[in-house]
Amino acid sequence: MNTKLHAVCDSEGRPLNPFVTAGEVSDYIGARALLGSLPYVDWLLGDRGYDADWFREALKGRGIRACIPGRRQRKTVIRYDKRRYKRRNRIEIMFGRLKDWRRVATRYDRCPKVFLSAIALAALVIYRL
Repeated sequence: MNTKLHAVCDSEGRPLNPFVTAGEVSDYIGARALLGSLPYVDWLLGDRGYDADWFREALKGRGIRACIPGRRQRKTVIRYDKRRYKRRNRIEIMFGRLKDWRRVATRYDRCPKVFLSAIALAALVIYRL
């Protein structure tokens, strides 16, 4: 069984709200689940997996500007701030630091609740202590 980890992070790359979905599920499912827990921010940085018109409209309705590049299959070109998008490496570094914990990287826990609690424990030790 494989899983996909989604997370809302602050501007310094610290995880605020992690969410686990099945590995073969689209990123749209994770985006929909995390949409309600987004804090008030000016910008949201995301990768191409989160490129959906409904997600962009939902963000716009909350007053959040999306910095998400368009998928390659899109017929219309999506403009985004490339300089701001380079800051997304902080999010990738956060995922890498979480995977330094062997329990998270190899997914020892089969139960999603226990796995999510292991992720929360790792994030707490890494970023708060």
